[in-house]
Amino acid sequence: MSILSEFKAFAVKGNVVDMAVGIIIGAAFGKIVTSFVGDVIMPPVGLLIGGVDFTDLAITLKAAEGAAPAVVLSYGKFIQTVLDFVIVAFAIFMGVKAINRLKREEAAAPEAPPAPTKDQELLSEIRDLLKAQQKP
Repeated sequence: MSILSEFKAFAVKGNVVDMAVGIIIGAAFGKIVTSFVGDVIMPPVGLLIGGVDFTDLAITLKAAEGAAPAVVLSYGKFIQTVLDFVIVAFAIFMGVKAINRLKREEAAAPEAPPAPTKDQELLSEIRDLLKAQQKP
């Protein structure tokens, strides 16, 4: 099988298309969460701790000299990114938990086999009687 035909078989599988859609939706969801954290959550938190804007929280390691820019450790942006991650991770966890619950319910309720008909019961009895007669 050539590489091109293998790639074609791989690319047209439903799982690959589902994965691509998931990645696109995940990227859009990440942008929404980033905006939610940066524009809705962090301003009130900053206000509660004294009117601080988290994106401005930083430690200057080396001041700017001439054309060289300052070396800054921006821990406020890091805190905001960690909060973004926690919200996205929690949302994904809740989605996976819901999917797993649905799968468990499907697996836990297998259908019981249908009861044998009277003909089948009679044939089973005859089989058992014949087996008993053949034993020495």
